Amino acid sequence: MTLESDDALIRRTLKRALGELVGRYREILGDAGIDALKADLVEFAAQHPAAAAKPAAAASSPPPRSIDPVRDDVDSIVAHFPKIIGRSPKMLDVFRLLLKIAPTNATVLIHGESGTGKELIARALHDLSPRRTGPYVAENCAAFPETLLESELFGHAKGAFTGADRTRKGRFQMAHKGTLFLDEVGDMSVGLQKKLLRALQEGEVRAVGSSVSIKVDVRFISASNKDLAALIKQGLFREDLYFRLSPIKVELPPLRDRAGDLFLLFERLIAEAAQRCGRSRAPDIAPETLEALRRYRWPGNVRELQNEIQRVIALTDPGRPIVPTDLSPEIQAAAR
Repeated sequence: MTLESDDALIRRTLKRALGELVGRYREILGDAGIDALKADLVEFAAQHPAAAAKPAAAASSPPPRSIDPVRDDVDSIVAHFPKIIGRSPKMLDVFRLLLKIAPTNATVLIHGESGTGKELIARALHDLSPRRTGPYVAENCAAFPETLLESELFGHAKGAFTGADRTRKGRFQMAHKGTLFLDEVGDMSVGLQKKLLRALQEGEVRAVGSSVSIKVDVRFISASNKDLAALIKQGLFREDLYFRLSPIKVELPPLRDRAGDLFLLFERLIAEAAQRCGRSRAPDIAPETLEALRRYRWPGNVRELQNEIQRVIALTDPGRPIVPTDLSPEIQAAAR
């Protein structure tokens, strides 16, 4: 019988420890555990380049390339987005794109399901841009009927319609030298789309009831949870406006595709909810509760998660952990 070399023994011991680590990640995070472990190993290697270089040298492989903080250092990337929780590969890709386009004046279209945080992305683009000292103005196109939305966007002159007892600036003028964000732009009528297109092309707006055009300087960002290309085929959205809105398109992944982010979000949001309720600390979370959360598809995304946390905090007695029966019936059903 040959004796095992020191290197082989060390490697066998490390592989056993790695197997235990993989099992622990799977136990807590389920199918997302492997992706989370890979992401954490990449992050560790980025933060400890000297440690990562030693095994590479031992194997006579090429030395590790230099670290690009925008591409490789996870902590450096997420530090730019303190109001957005995300470390999954798909969210890191979004962050990298935002860091590239934020310093520019490029028009951006954000697409994602309802509740994915499109306005947070728009606000981050403004905060990271040279316009951050200027105004940030946001409006939801679905919140107004067509006639009122036109006045909200472009303003109106005194006497333009019943009740217009004074001249009023629109959102474009309010956002001058800053950023204007229009959410749910797919809900805008075709007639108003034409006026929006003119404003973007000419860099000027005309208030309702006025014959005078006013120059405006805004960085324009829009968002929609609808498939605008499909709306174009149905004749519900102008193709020329779509091309004007989307020289750069940011796709936000749904929560179900953000492996590992669910638990980061849950921990942060439940701590904030507990603090708002005056609790000294957030409740603990039983492992089976984490599994129930993981199995659910979250059709309402982060907004639905926020609502679920509000429910849990309201119904859970202080001092005991959150168990699966504290969750909504549909989440409990998904875990069975």
